[in-house]
Amino acid sequence: MSVSDTSLVIMAGGLGTRFGGVKQLAEVGPAGEAILDFTIRDAHSAGVERIVVIARSDIDNDLRRHLRRHHGADLDLEVVHQDTFGPARARPWGTGHAVAAAASVLDGPALVLNADDYYGPNGVGSIVAALEDDRARAVMLGFSLAGTLPDTGVVSRGLCHLGTDGLLDGLVETHGIGWSGTTVTASDPPGELDPAVAASMNIWGLPLHGVDRLVGQWKEFHGRHREDDVIEFLLPVALDEQRQEGSLEIQVLSTTEEWIGMTNREDLEVVRAAFAAR
Repeated sequence: MSVSDTSLVIMAGGLGTRFGGVKQLAEVGPAGEAILDFTIRDAHSAGVERIVVIARSDIDNDLRRHLRRHHGADLDLEVVHQDTFGPARARPWGTGHAVAAAASVLDGPALVLNADDYYGPNGVGSIVAALEDDRARAVMLGFSLAGTLPDTGVVSRGLCHLGTDGLLDGLVETHGIGWSGTTVTASDPPGELDPAVAASMNIWGLPLHGVDRLVGQWKEFHGRHREDDVIEFLLPVALDEQRQEGSLEIQVLSTTEEWIGMTNREDLEVVRAAFAAR
């Protein structure tokens, strides 16, 4: 099957500060694959051939060599440098900025996701199918919150409120989420959370008009925060703003796929074991 005008857009522009290296290319598979290699295979299986990777310019050569080695010289690949789109800053401007940086190379729907998260073949396939079914509507995958939490420590997640029609009705960026005994709590906003609530893990299907709107949102955001060297233009927040202004409907798909993610170097062996067991 071929979905010729849909692109897989992989966000790989992070610094990997907590990981201590180029996390996007860390070897987790038996043949030296990184997480993004498994995602590319899943996208190919779903009919998506065109691959757009948003990365830092300093890892461009290593990234291209790695991808050609694992996917062949004829891989339909475009690399976009996030750090050269807009004003330079030591810290990347965020996931919304990353997708805005890729807008000029997209001419159709986009399956957008993180390089260092694995969503499974059914997760990727369901997004692609939904994009083909309704090319005007965005779609996201909602994972059960409990299945995305580490055994120790805390994380941030976008928690989803759903309407009766299965469309996103609100998204709250929530921080300091972790286990407190057998319950799940958060620090900002504070409180106890439903462990089954749908959480965004940053895998989206976006129509082209949603991507184009991100470019305008980025310009507005930068106009307000041009002197701030910490604040980020986040993709989930920007898409929820589009929803609120009425320019984008977002369908939420549930999944039973196991999410596999990597933040710290200590996660590496756990991730390798997870792929070895698949």
